Amino acid sequence: MTGEGQIRRARRDECARLSDLAFRSKASWGYSAQFMAQCRAELTVGESDIRDDDFFVLEFDGEIIGFCALRSRGDGEGELADVFIAPSHLRAGYGRRLLEHAKRAARARGWRSLRIEADPNALVFYRSCGGEQIGTVASGSIPGRRLPLVRIHL
Repeated sequence: MTGEGQIRRARRDECARLSDLAFRSKASWGYSAQFMAQCRAELTVGESDIRDDDFFVLEFDGEIIGFCALRSRGDGEGELADVFIAPSHLRAGYGRRLLEHAKRAARARGWRSLRIEADPNALVFYRSCGGEQIGTVASGSIPGRRLPLVRIHL
């Protein structure tokens, strides 16, 4: 792939593409089919998600290779609700590029920090981007599972 591509707002007609990308990206961590089935609803991007949150896609020549989503939490804090990169493009700097874009967008909204309910496998990535684990939170998909809760100060 040549060039840097572009980051733009997601469109509501891209929900199926984004959902598929999120599912494939999550599965690349080696989770079982049963685990992935339990996560499907949480990984599904709906039109209301794109309407209500700030979804940004990273696109090269019409191919979406990643996306991220921001959601307001109030009190000067936002939530980085999603960061997913297509498995064929992992570890090439695209996740960091999307995260930096999200941080700029969050600062423009006047937010002081971003909260992230991280996949345990992504914790090292978020730490390398300035995040600190501040606790854990219950998984929205897997009963009894706890996820690292990360904050990035802006």
